[in-house]
Amino acid sequence: MSSPASTQSLSRHDDERELLTGEAVALELRATNVVLRAAGAIIDYLVYVLATVGLVYAALVLAAGSGLPDALYPALGIACAFVGLVLVPAVVESASQGKSLGRWALGSRIVRDDGGAIGFRHAFIRSFVGLFEIVFTGGGLAIVVGLLNARAKRLGDLVAGTYSQYERVPKHEPADFGVPSELAEWAVTADVARIPDALSRRIAQFLRQAGGHTPATRQRLAATLATEVSPFVSPLPAVEPELLLAGVAVLRREREARALELERARLDDLAPTLGALPHGFPDRG
Repeated sequence: MSSPASTQSLSRHDDERELLTGEAVALELRATNVVLRAAGAIIDYLVYVLATVGLVYAALVLAAGSGLPDALYPALGIACAFVGLVLVPAVVESASQGKSLGRWALGSRIVRDDGGAIGFRHAFIRSFVGLFEIVFTGGGLAIVVGLLNARAKRLGDLVAGTYSQYERVPKHEPADFGVPSELAEWAVTADVARIPDALSRRIAQFLRQAGGHTPATRQRLAATLATEVSPFVSPLPAVEPELLLAGVAVLRREREARALELERARLDDLAPTLGALPHGFPDRG
């Protein structure tokens, strides 16, 4: 019997680009597009190919100096190519938790389909399949496959259960809103000073995250918080729960801002006295 979605720590949302937490908050995880993935792959494989060429050259020089039979040279070259184009990328990717030089430059990271960090198994599968779809086909197969799915996955991602997540998102600036117009008259005489600080922080957190909740969860959480805050609000306006929470949050914010301004003003007035020397005490400076 499967457990309910509400008890899961992280479950898949209907939209491939979102994850739904147990609190019904939809987390948007942006996938890297094909163009950025191709640019990152060019940087990575340029480095890996040059390193592989250097590794093959060094191995052949050492083999010639040690008298290795010529018949073993092809096997030595294949082994070096496997190390440079499969093993090294897998080690780099797993050790950096999905990063590489190209992805670091473009702001992306390889993660599992559930958003978690990849392991060596995922990285090795991607590198091994990439040898065929990127190196042998010049990246053509990877681009074609990437254009055919929503997350721009290449064949290696489909086999390993991973995708490239784009991490460079614009900084979120929280909205600074005022008292709702419906509560303008109420705010003149309202008293919200008795609201506990912990409850006030929960209300502020809900208002910041309200846009990420599903409509049903948003209404339920707003109603629950409104019920908790009602005994501490006087007079209690007859408005929607979320509107009440917004009005309460603004009044609390303005009240705390005024308190901080008064405290700062008092400290400024006391500064000369606190910083002065006792009467008659010489300044030995």
